[in-house]
Amino acid sequence: MNESAPDLQPFFSPASVALIGATDDLTRFAGRVLMRMMNFGYQGKVFPVNPRFKEVRGLKCYASVRDVPEAPDHVGIVVPAERVMTILEDCAARGARFATVYTGGFAETGTTEGRAMQAAITAFARKTGMRIMGPNCNGIVNFIDGFAMTTSATVAIRQPAGNVGVVAQSGGAGQVNVMWRAQEAGVGISYEVSCGNSADLNILDFIEFMIADPGTDVVMVLAENIPDGARLLKVAQRAAEVGKPIVMLKLGRTAAGSHAAASHTGAMAGADEVCDAALRQCGIIRVDDCNELYETAMLLRTRRWPRGRRVAATTISGGNGVLLVDLGANLGMSFPAYGDNTLAALAQVLPKHGTTANPTDVTNAAIGHPDMFKRCIEAIAADDNVDVIVPIFTLSVASDVRQAAEAAKRATKPVAILWTGACNDDPAFTAKSLALEGVPVYRNTLSCLKALRAAMSYGELLRQSLSTAPQRPAGIDVDAARAQIAAATGTLTERTSKAVLAAYGFPVTREALAGSAADAARIACELGGEVALKIESVDIPHKTEAHAIRLHVSGDAAVRRAYDEVMAAAAHYKKGARLEGVLVQQMAPPGLEFMLGLVNDPVFGPVVVAGLGGIHVEVLHDIVYRVAPIDGRQARAMLRELRGYKMLEGVRGAAPRDIDVLCDLIVRLSWLGHDCGDQIAELDINPLLLNAIGDGARVVDALIVKRAQA
Repeated sequence: MNESAPDLQPFFSPASVALIGATDDLTRFAGRVLMRMMNFGYQGKVFPVNPRFKEVRGLKCYASVRDVPEAPDHVGIVVPAERVMTILEDCAARGARFATVYTGGFAETGTTEGRAMQAAITAFARKTGMRIMGPNCNGIVNFIDGFAMTTSATVAIRQPAGNVGVVAQSGGAGQVNVMWRAQEAGVGISYEVSCGNSADLNILDFIEFMIADPGTDVVMVLAENIPDGARLLKVAQRAAEVGKPIVMLKLGRTAAGSHAAASHTGAMAGADEVCDAALRQCGIIRVDDCNELYETAMLLRTRRWPRGRRVAATTISGGNGVLLVDLGANLGMSFPAYGDNTLAALAQVLPKHGTTANPTDVTNAAIGHPDMFKRCIEAIAADDNVDVIVPIFTLSVASDVRQAAEAAKRATKPVAILWTGACNDDPAFTAKSLALEGVPVYRNTLSCLKALRAAMSYGELLRQSLSTAPQRPAGIDVDAARAQIAAATGTLTERTSKAVLAAYGFPVTREALAGSAADAARIACELGGEVALKIESVDIPHKTEAHAIRLHVSGDAAVRRAYDEVMAAAAHYKKGARLEGVLVQQMAPPGLEFMLGLVNDPVFGPVVVAGLGGIHVEVLHDIVYRVAPIDGRQARAMLRELRGYKMLEGVRGAAPRDIDVLCDLIVRLSWLGHDCGDQIAELDINPLLLNAIGDGARVVDALIVKRAQA
């Protein structure tokens, strides 16, 4: 496959098409594909291919694609699975640039034979350079140029083109639950693609095409899997650079991680949690259901981003205003008081029993006075305390809603109309009528607010200058770290793990390895104060479980005794374990326990894991993730996602912790993952003791699990 994104314009808008398996029989898949294509208004050349017929739908039919009079841009293939490779070879011989394989029976079957046939398609695409969609897919729709190659009844009537694209792996869900429902709500679609098993072309290829397409402003994605996490992040960055949001419904939230974790960090990492964090990190808006895709896109397609999260509302229903405030507050929105100029302007507009508070209750007296709604919106839109306006209507006359919609179009700030009822005097005038004009209009409060939250988040993303790549901190010795890992076998000992971290600028405890009780006593004397004694063995990564650790030990006799106890406990815990000795370590001063780690995600690669120690990790699962590498700003944002973040700021008289130092260590850890991800499967720093501002932090225990080499 090509490393660069393919030019998919001839795929979506071909000058000529061949359909292999073409027939007039509408009970057959290929018959319906050809019928939909012709009825959709395709103006290019169509070459039916089927050795059984001389003519199909009034068009000359060819025995083989090798016989068609010119090389087709795009070939649709509907033949039994075992014949697909032969047909693809014919297509390549005729010079076809693209093919869509509708046929099922490949990897989706889960059989060895099916997977092998799909692998053959992948290898063929790489060898020939011909690009292939499918197999097991339901085709594409191009509303802009009038090309549809699909069986779906959703294209029985050609809808007007819009500026929202749809990329899906599923046919039915993509074309019905997303595309058709979006059009039903008044959201126009530019392109839709259902790419099936993705043996060659995958969702990232199609997302890239739509981001570059001048007619598409938002891309909705229904993804069953993500083929390449690193590429997805690059695609998302490009989308942000041109201001085109990607809204994704990623299926598989409940799937468990696919590997057994040896470290504490590895055990804490769930595949979907990592995916969720990665999408948030790169600015992809993740939603929970198909309707949220087009409801969110309805607002985002205007490409007007709120400056903040301050909302104002007008309503003739006090209850609807209260509901908006309650639900909005739960989503992180505020409803500020108006400025003096706005209050004065509203007082001139509203009836005496109306309220100039926010939400603004214009009362039933406003019904039939459309200029009142318009003037309220205009006054509120001029308020510097307001970022977004939500006019709320219930059962209303058309003139009231239309005036609000016109004011919304002219406003310099985003406006989302919440219309919970219907039109009293014109049944043909509906919420869809407004949506078709490009006005965001919602039937339900929560749907409206979720779309607003997405627009607010995206506006924040665009203001953060995504194009600035994370910079490597000073004081990192990559070669030393890699050499330490390379010399180890399997799981690294705590001492070696700390040596790797020290190469990246982590502050670690003072310690030394003792080979005898006398050695331990000498080392303890040199360290001074209380010490900890821990078994050092590559076969015993979890020392506490083996009872092979002693803390707060002081005095010659106590240290010697602790050494003997640790060695005995380790020998008893695991017969035949390799015991290198006992690590004698200076006890670190008390601090707030924190956990840092790395996991190697199969999709996104090295991922940083962070969380407060103790109950926050074990019971509350209060953990956050970021794909490596990251910068200090991202590290701080990561920490703010923790439910226990307030503990870092200091609670109940406790001093604030050195968050700047913690952010620096998170950044350094992310670069360790970036630089050594090919060597590290999992890394666990637990605990990292975080002290008050100015006193820094210290790694007390660490574990690195080496990645198995292929």
